Amino acid sequence: MAGSQEQHDASFDEILGTATTTAEGEAGGEAAPAPPRAGLLTRWRRVFDGNRALWIVATVAVASLVVGLLVGRFVVSPAEASARAEPPEPGLITVPVEFGELSNDVTIRGEVGYADAAEITLDTSSLTGPAIVTGRVPEAGAEFGPLAVALEIAGRPVIVLPGDLPAYRTLRFGMSGPDVVQFKQAMAAVGINAGDPASDVFDAAAAAAVPALYDLVGYAPPPPPEGGEEAVRAASEGVTAAQQSLAAANDELNRAGSGASAVALREADNQVASAQRQLDAARMAVPLDPLVVADLEDALALAKLRRDEVAAAPDTRAQRAAVDAARSQVAQAQEALTRAREEALPFLPSSEVLYLAALPRRVDAVTAARGSVLQGVAMTVSGATLELTGSAAEADATLLQVGGEASFELPDGSSHRAVVAEVTPGEESSGRWTIGFTPDPLTPEQIQQLQGANVRVSIPVGATEGDVLFVPLAAVTAGPGGESRVEVVDGDPRDGDQAETRLVDVETGLAADGSVEVRPVESGELEEGDLVVVGR
Repeated sequence: MAGSQEQHDASFDEILGTATTTAEGEAGGEAAPAPPRAGLLTRWRRVFDGNRALWIVATVAVASLVVGLLVGRFVVSPAEASARAEPPEPGLITVPVEFGELSNDVTIRGEVGYADAAEITLDTSSLTGPAIVTGRVPEAGAEFGPLAVALEIAGRPVIVLPGDLPAYRTLRFGMSGPDVVQFKQAMAAVGINAGDPASDVFDAAAAAAVPALYDLVGYAPPPPPEGGEEAVRAASEGVTAAQQSLAAANDELNRAGSGASAVALREADNQVASAQRQLDAARMAVPLDPLVVADLEDALALAKLRRDEVAAAPDTRAQRAAVDAARSQVAQAQEALTRAREEALPFLPSSEVLYLAALPRRVDAVTAARGSVLQGVAMTVSGATLELTGSAAEADATLLQVGGEASFELPDGSSHRAVVAEVTPGEESSGRWTIGFTPDPLTPEQIQQLQGANVRVSIPVGATEGDVLFVPLAAVTAGPGGESRVEVVDGDPRDGDQAETRLVDVETGLAADGSVEVRPVESGELEEGDLVVVGR
């Protein structure tokens, strides 16, 4: 075999050499025959020069393969090294005893905003012309209090007063109803006497309060109805005329009822006496004339009748009827004067008053524009005080009390105090309860940042009185007698079960957020920072 291999190499070298010599001879010129081994090297050099890029790539691939084999053999990852290592000895799981205030909180989400938003519409039916907004248009953010002027329509004010009922009719003398009671109560609230607030009648005292109201806001009261003053004057003149007619009728009655004068009575008496004397004389005459006596008897009887007629009371029925008619005319005239005066009394137009509950109120948006005709909603208002409202499940809500403390986070990350203002049950048994809060006073900048924000609200439902020692609930175990205790580590927790520990009997207090207040039975056995075992 060795001889055959040598022969094969020799033959291969001869072929390469011959090819080289032939190629050089063809190129021109004769060259000395090259050794067989030199021809082989030249041949390989030409092969390498023609495929340089291929040979470089192959070399890099072989080198990468070798490096990968070496790394896989001698380099070990941390995870593999950990897997090959022996498991460590288990230690104790401990936490330090903490010292501070411990509280159990109910946490909910709340919306910050102005409450009781309401759209304002005005009754302009009492206006005789178009409801043109002429001035006093508020800006968003303005506040309305009692006696504020919300708008100016057709040159007349819209006065803000405290109340729940809307102004739905013009209040005039003699009207009655709950809106009259509301007006009187509103007047009392702003310091104006409008009569008995318990009376629901718009009487003279209530009417007299209207000019006082307009005087406070700096406007003239509503003018009386057209022709009102003339009606009062005419009615007053009618009363005067009727009273004069009554006086004349009374005079006529007095004259008619005074009877005959003393002269007339005396004349009648004289005639009776004369007739009697004549009769007596005739009866004594001789000879007696019966005819004359009879005539004189008739004359005496007539004189007596005339005397009785003169002395009798006069018939004044006609005069009395005239007096009664005159009195009726006076009464009618006085009633007409009263009506005219009542119609001329001050009144309160429904278009010039705006009742709002829970004043002051804040203007959220204004749709009315100066110079335009007021139609529909004039503006939107809400409570002037910023409120915080959230909801909670019934189980959490029943733990809360009105007046309880709460806190929420301000935009700068600080905590701000609030008070629970209302706890309203849900409509259904499974519904969420509504919780209302009243925040402590906020700056205008804070209000602007918070309005419409959703914040996290914490309400403590139980808290320790000051700072206390507390540990996780898992650190407290029960002793053989049912006592509570914690295991304190005095040695190195990494020693596991071999670590030095001691059991400390404790009394537990408030539990909150997975921790519990602990008080050592023996003073000094437990302090802040001591390590207690929570697991092994």
